[in-house]
Amino acid sequence: MSNGNFVWYELMTTDVAAAKTFYTGLIGWGTQSMEGPMDYTMWTVGDNPVAGMMDLPEEARKMGAPPHWLGYVSSDDLDASLAQVSALGGNVLVPVTEIPGSGRFAVFADPSGGVLGLYHSAADAGPDTGPSADPGLISWHEHMAPDLDKAWEFYEKLFGWKKTEAMDMGEFGLYQMYGKNEHTYGGMMKKPAEMPGPATWAYYINVADMDGAVEKVKATGGTVMNGPMEVPGGSRVAQCTDPQGAVFALHGK
Repeated sequence: MSNGNFVWYELMTTDVAAAKTFYTGLIGWGTQSMEGPMDYTMWTVGDNPVAGMMDLPEEARKMGAPPHWLGYVSSDDLDASLAQVSALGGNVLVPVTEIPGSGRFAVFADPSGGVLGLYHSAADAGPDTGPSADPGLISWHEHMAPDLDKAWEFYEKLFGWKKTEAMDMGEFGLYQMYGKNEHTYGGMMKKPAEMPGPATWAYYINVADMDGAVEKVKATGGTVMNGPMEVPGGSRVAQCTDPQGAVFALHGK
């Protein structure tokens, strides 16, 4: 039913111009304007689009949605995937919508409120690939849920994800990594009780210079919430917010 591979990322923000200045300076992304019925900017690495940005829709603002990053997972059959979302206790937030010449998308919330997008390309699906460690690309996808077992059951049934390695984080519980077809996409963990609100997704952007990137975040209006700290495998990570409040993370050697 579903490929289950992360294929796109989208920043929905309250200040497109300011966000463009922040991320191009921090990550080194280029930008391309995409023609269509709405203003849409694509983030690029070289000539390759890697993510997008748009103004946070008015409907979302009225519902209290803050600026945020949204990941999209590939689906062979959007209608069937959304039916399964509902059957598993999730909610459809945006029904199947056509993108002329590109494909179709939808957005849903899992039973604990974690939000993801679904995407079906109009072109033939390429090979299943894992995250890349190249600078400027998303290298990790992290889910924090109030009930880790419930979250895992939902996503395993929806996308066919499999458990890979796991790490005992002591008082924070188990950090369960997941993936598909020999690729590890990210990790899941229980959301700490002191963090209110629904389940969350966080996306880690790979950078060549972690120390320099952290200083740029601070100097350009963002906030470093945690880190940099070492993680297994010889990498370091830092969780941040941009000047408009969207949560993102940095990942580097």
